[in-house]
Amino acid sequence: MPLYEYDCRGCQTRFEALVRGSVAPVCPSCGSADLERVLSSFGVSSDSTRKANFQAGKKHQAKTLRDKAVADREAVEHHHH
Repeated sequence: MPLYEYDCRGCQTRFEALVRGSVAPVCPSCGSADLERVLSSFGVSSDSTRKANFQAGKKHQAKTLRDKAVADREAVEHHHH
């Protein structure tokens, strides 16, 4: 049972999936099956992979903060109406 990394084309979430037989994985965030298998950097450690992982982490954190800000703003607007 190989472990693969995927990027969801629908919501841009990157995730790992344990693939069993012919069962196709789906995105855990949005449920989409429109996925792209990506080259895993799991077993590779170099200056470029560390930089790429750092940048990916920063990008993910920025998206999380944006999503939280939008949710907070919507909650305030909903509360005032």
